[in-house]
Amino acid sequence: MASSVVTHAVLASPLNRTRFATSIFPSKYVPSLRRSAKMQVKCKAEGGREDESSLSELTPPPSKKVDPNFINLLSFAGPAPERINGRLAMIGFVSAIVVEMFSGQDLFTQIANGGFMWFVRTSILFTVASLIPFSMGVGPGATSDSFWNPNAEVWNGRAAMVGLVALALTEFVKGGALL
Repeated sequence: MASSVVTHAVLASPLNRTRFATSIFPSKYVPSLRRSAKMQVKCKAEGGREDESSLSELTPPPSKKVDPNFINLLSFAGPAPERINGRLAMIGFVSAIVVEMFSGQDLFTQIANGGFMWFVRTSILFTVASLIPFSMGVGPGATSDSFWNPNAEVWNGRAAMVGLVALALTEFVKGGALL
């Protein structure tokens, strides 16, 4: 068992051209692990010609454009509602925590002391700003594998929605400001 583990470790190691590896295994048996090697696979039909239909199945379909119809944008399955609500929740959660830190007022007191009008104005501004790209047909598809992508915005918005509700419930149960 131990010898097979050592054998696999030597053969699979990226440093496979060491003295140890070449003394035990001849170099023709040690696989070369080049990362820059490019491999191209083509399918051949029985007649000897390339089968283009099998190659086209592997390519991803082009990204769909968003229907700029206002009703479809704001429908339950449309692209706009979750993104708009997530953006508003992120702004609301951060502003509620910051105002609470500096003034000591809980969320319900902030809303009662004029915070509702600020919420309405901000909601209108961010809703219109969010609908402009959608109305031009630009979709919210994830085009990047990096940390900052449209899917991260959706998950951050969901977390902010849960955080805002949790803040309101905690302050309601506690009877005052959280901080």
